[in-house]
Amino acid sequence: KENKKYLRREFSYTKFQQSLYLPDNVDKEKISANVSDGVLTIELPKYSPEEKAKVNRVIEIH
Repeated sequence: KENKKYLRREFSYTKFQQSLYLPDNVDKEKISANVSDGVLTIELPKYSPEEKAKVNRVIEIH
């Protein structure tokens, strides 16, 4: 047992989920994500000032 080497590897395959609140100036239709070499990159494009002026909310009151 003197010159024997042991290698132990553990793997876990589970689901991971995280929720985030986004600010109003993020264009939710253009969000994208990419995984490369184990790194998750998320792009959250913001509205330009002109586009933000065009976004209207309509709230009906009965």
